[in-house]
Amino acid sequence: MARMITQAELRNGSAGIMDALEAGEEFIITRNGRPVGELRPIAPRRDVPISEIKALMAPFRSIRSEQVRAEIDAVFREERLDD
Repeated sequence: MARMITQAELRNGSAGIMDALEAGEEFIITRNGRPVGELRPIAPRRDVPISEIKALMAPFRSIRSEQVRAEIDAVFREERLDD
């Protein structure tokens, strides 16, 4: 659950808040007692090796786009006929 902090706490304690963000903590910022914004950590980016991407895509190599398009067109033709 997000921790509520005031605008002044954000301004005066920004270094500690940044450390808490890096540790995964979330914050709701308030102004005059009203929530006005959120601070959330950003998930770290994961670089995926090209070999892993190729392995994940391998099952799709046998898909023929013309065949898929024909199947999609057939479904939509059937829906138009049913209207």
